[in-house]
Amino acid sequence: MRRPAVSAAVAVLSAVLLLVTGCSTGQRVDLGAGAGNLVAAIAGEPDQLDPHKTSAYFSFEVLENVFDTLVEPDADLEMKPALAESWEVSPDELTWTFRLRPGVRFHNGDPLTAEDVVFSYRRIIDEGLTNVDKFSAVADVSAPDPATVVIRLDRPTPNLLTNLGGFKGMAIVSRRNVESGEIATNPVGTGPFAFAGQRSGDSITLRANPDYWGGPPKVPGVTFRFISEPSTALSALQAGEVDWTDSIPTQRVSQLEGDDSLSLAVTPSNDYWYLALNNAKPPWNDVRVRQAVAYGIDRDAIVAATSYGTAALNQLAIPEGNPWFTPYDTYSYDIDRARSLLQEAESQPQNLDMLVTSEYPETVTAAQIIADNLAPLGITVNIRTVDFATWLDEQNNGNFDMLMMGWLGNIDPDDFYYAQHHTDGTSNAQKFSDPEVDRLLDAGRVETDRDARADDYAKAATLIADNVSYIYLYNPSVIQAWTPALQGYEARRDGAIRFRTAELSEEGAA
Repeated sequence: MRRPAVSAAVAVLSAVLLLVTGCSTGQRVDLGAGAGNLVAAIAGEPDQLDPHKTSAYFSFEVLENVFDTLVEPDADLEMKPALAESWEVSPDELTWTFRLRPGVRFHNGDPLTAEDVVFSYRRIIDEGLTNVDKFSAVADVSAPDPATVVIRLDRPTPNLLTNLGGFKGMAIVSRRNVESGEIATNPVGTGPFAFAGQRSGDSITLRANPDYWGGPPKVPGVTFRFISEPSTALSALQAGEVDWTDSIPTQRVSQLEGDDSLSLAVTPSNDYWYLALNNAKPPWNDVRVRQAVAYGIDRDAIVAATSYGTAALNQLAIPEGNPWFTPYDTYSYDIDRARSLLQEAESQPQNLDMLVTSEYPETVTAAQIIADNLAPLGITVNIRTVDFATWLDEQNNGNFDMLMMGWLGNIDPDDFYYAQHHTDGTSNAQKFSDPEVDRLLDAGRVETDRDARADDYAKAATLIADNVSYIYLYNPSVIQAWTPALQGYEARRDGAIRFRTAELSEEGAA
């Protein structure tokens, strides 16, 4: 998963509102979002709202509150009941039987049945949508009765629950919503909030679902405002224009830790940021050239500039402290080693097209450092800054030499590596292919012994880094801030934004 530029008019509007209302820091300003709505500032506009087709983090920030999955991760990232209230596994681990929670309805009033689950999963499988790889072991999905879903596997799958509920890309959708073609712009789910409307370039508004199976939300709705500039989002929070944001300037974190006018969370995450070179294009199809770039990049400088010390340097995807962590520190910043590898490859690249997006400011900042880093190697980095929708198109079309992006919301080691690095992976935009990596990633998907599975992933991760499928940079923290009037909200290390239990006190209302 990933992170439109909001015009300068946002900043002007903010200033005008402050002058007109005279609200001081901490006061909440009604911007027409809906009386009593929780106003959340996110850093970009969703590319679309079909959970089965989008891979954009901005979309999932919204969709987390609109859709449900069969199971879902709790705060400790352990899978718990959601639309399925219970399940059983056969002794051979090839048949999983899920019992649906009774009385659940979609936002359009249709009852949830097992057929909706089958339709949702078959849609992903049959159309080869974004998360089809998570069904690689699924032989059949059926609904023997309206309250029962049976998933039959062709091999044991130790991470099936994580695959089904790790994030909202596996949402249970409404067939009527899909077949009408409205799901991308007017999604219908079973979640705590229903889609109410969208103002292109400005905001999306959700309304509370009073019949939510987990209990009605404590706020009448949520309005997500799109504010791409972190300093503008923080100013809006401090001025009372928004109640919550995850768009915080990292250079302000240490200062904000002592600010009693807001609540700040800096939560270690399983997310990671990386660079990818296009393995399908010369000279980047030569592993020695990719390794030269890996040695030619100053990760310390990138981490300092992009996170101001809030992130952890890492040369693999999985962070230290995670039970699946593998130590790896092959690539020091070594220009001489980089130059030697280029000579060995008899290659001297002159130009590198680097694809970044202003909607993820980290990518722009890192690109500038990388341009300086690679100049001594005779490589001119041409930074190409585009909007996120274009970034996705260019990535998917292979129109880049290098790009930078992040993966958020990972839980199981399969989430960190398979889709991105398996030859047939659905997110392998860099076109990496290594038979041994494929073998290890395939083995990790079926290995039920915990230690043996960890060994598979440790070996695969090491090969992925050795052969430079990705140049891993760091694991960021989830950084969020909100008004003290917002209660019942908890920052999560999987980056999921859940407002189902949030409430706003009267304190601070304008």
